[in-house]
Amino acid sequence: MSCFLTNSSVGKKLVMSISGCFLVLFILFHMAMNLTMLFSREGYNAICEFLGANWYALAGTALLAAGVVVHIVFAVILTINNYRARGNQRYAVTVQEKGVSWSSKNMLVLGVVVVLGLLLHLVHFWSKMQLVEILNSQYATVTYEGITGQVAPHNGAALMCIVFSKWYNVVLYLIWFAALWFHLTHGVWSMFQSAGFANDTWYPRLKMGANIVATLIFIGFAVVAIMCFLNHETWFTESIAAH
Repeated sequence: MSCFLTNSSVGKKLVMSISGCFLVLFILFHMAMNLTMLFSREGYNAICEFLGANWYALAGTALLAAGVVVHIVFAVILTINNYRARGNQRYAVTVQEKGVSWSSKNMLVLGVVVVLGLLLHLVHFWSKMQLVEILNSQYATVTYEGITGQVAPHNGAALMCIVFSKWYNVVLYLIWFAALWFHLTHGVWSMFQSAGFANDTWYPRLKMGANIVATLIFIGFAVVAIMCFLNHETWFTESIAAH
């Protein structure tokens, strides 16, 4: 079984599909969690505290990290194999459509942008939240409106306001979300294609489903970032007052 998954093209695509499905489910969860920020900063912080340096959260983080690594490694392997076999054509599909040609041919580039955005996200949030707790520190050092201070690692609402109080961070994250949208519009239906659903009946349905999922994810994340930028002063005050 392991040889099939690692040596055959179909096996590698299956690994990509499984890891990709897992990551999409996590992204949907993360988006839903972030939307809480729009309605209750206290509620958002309660979720952040629940997902702190607890054993179940750490286990989930390790599993998520493994899923990301597996997805990236197999994406690179498949891209190299496809490049060698078909030159510049990547992520070959059995059904062609004009609307997916750009994203399907640039999945690696989009993936690189997504990974860079992920690294930025880790620096802005994970390093000041769960990592701070792992290191047994009570506070994360942050700078807001030119003033350096300390914020509790589970005060995600304050950190969100700090990061998105800067317009260039909002722009960077919107670029990241856009790259994720393009990546998912091809990647989501490609998961099902690898499972054998790539026929004339299922293709348009899966394509539409992929567009819906990707669009919901983009809108969900983008709205939170923009609203934090517009309301960062009020929301930051609320988040600090609650602690």
